[in-house]
Amino acid sequence: MEKPSIPQGTRDFGPAQVARRQHIFGVIRRTFETFGYAPLETPTLENLSVLTGKYGDEGDQLLFKVLNSGNFLVKERRGETTPLVTPEDLEAGPKVVLPKIAEKGLRYDLTVPFARYVAMNRGTLTFPFRRYQMQPVWRADRPQRGRYREFWQCDADVVGTTSLLCEAEIVLMMAQVFNGLGLDDFTIKINHRGVLRNIYQALGGEGQETDLFVAIDKLDKIGEDGVRKELLEKGFAEQTIGILFALLSVEGDYAEKLQRLLAGFVTAGVEPDGPRPTVETDDDDLDLTYYRGLQELAEVRDLLQASGFRQFDRLEFDPTLARGLSYYTGCIFEVKINNVAMGSVSGGGRYDNLTGSFGLPGVSGVGFSFGVDRIYDCLESLDLFTDTSETPTRVLLTHFDPASGRAALPLLAELRAAGIPAELYPDAGKLQKQFKYADAKGIPLVLILGPEELAAGVAKIKILKTGEEKALPLSEVVTALTV
Repeated sequence: MEKPSIPQGTRDFGPAQVARRQHIFGVIRRTFETFGYAPLETPTLENLSVLTGKYGDEGDQLLFKVLNSGNFLVKERRGETTPLVTPEDLEAGPKVVLPKIAEKGLRYDLTVPFARYVAMNRGTLTFPFRRYQMQPVWRADRPQRGRYREFWQCDADVVGTTSLLCEAEIVLMMAQVFNGLGLDDFTIKINHRGVLRNIYQALGGEGQETDLFVAIDKLDKIGEDGVRKELLEKGFAEQTIGILFALLSVEGDYAEKLQRLLAGFVTAGVEPDGPRPTVETDDDDLDLTYYRGLQELAEVRDLLQASGFRQFDRLEFDPTLARGLSYYTGCIFEVKINNVAMGSVSGGGRYDNLTGSFGLPGVSGVGFSFGVDRIYDCLESLDLFTDTSETPTRVLLTHFDPASGRAALPLLAELRAAGIPAELYPDAGKLQKQFKYADAKGIPLVLILGPEELAAGVAKIKILKTGEEKALPLSEVVTALTV
């Protein structure tokens, strides 16, 4: 007999683990709804034409493809069969074969399906449109701790507005969730794709912007030496790489880093890429200091101050933050839990034309995602989960014999009607065995309903944790347990 197993990179979750995960989901869901986001769900499967080309070459390689149903190698029509894949196709390789045998894939994230949904339902949506989504996603990655092939994301996005208030509220939501979970040693990192483009312009580069972003995104994984090596292999000059790291290593607080990068861009002769100031001035140098990325980062900070945000020690402007996904165009975010060896547990950013891929151009959006599985691992590593039982049951009714079992059913129905999770031990048996069952399941209360108690019209309530017992009239039990 074959030993049962599950695919690598996936996991089972027992009742206690699910209860802990539901706690995380609950904190995130309440936060999303507090900020006015409405729930949405999209299919597990998407057409590969929807998914491919949205995540960069590396992301496309991690897509799980699903073979077409039936005999995917031949096309059947009125009793005739036509080969879908020819020997010439096989010689040409997977890029030619794949579109013929697999037209669908498992979703890689929740943002691209959301953009597809917005484009398909544009006529029925009220813009700006806010939605949150809490569903599993799949990536054909190499499994390791904190990185799974099947995992849950909790996304919140708003489309149809370019207001930076949305970016500020992303920071507020991130902080609220991590504070609510007790993960109070966190850092919210923020950057802007415009800042990265300005850095690239300061290097005098042309045509290799994506290569630079992809390499910088690996900085926390392979270190400065690894990034230097990758950039050299991509054709960047040693002197250029030196200028890059000088710009990326600016020090100071949020405002000081903005000013020092501004000075670096002006010195390097980087042309401003933001709109010109509307107020006329005799200062000819003012235009030179107007860089969209730096200005928007400063405005996000100002909006947070106006919103009463008090955790600026948890917010870091990090010029090295790149976010590898190719659809980001503005502010980008990541969150790290500082006292756990774990990658980012949340991230996101602004995308100005993701819906344009689906025939709806010019609709800007911004969003972010929580990685529930990584958050769970952090909470478990830090022993921050409160005691969680395997069952929601609060009360176990004992079962001495068939007669007392039937007599307990009306009280069981009353408890459930009052919203008290309760169960009757299904088999008549020894009381000690029933206590052991309740203790193992984490049920806090046992109602002892033996022949003597029923004859007297009472029930004994036993608190398992303390061993305390108290007898109450049957008519008062439900009231006592609802207080």
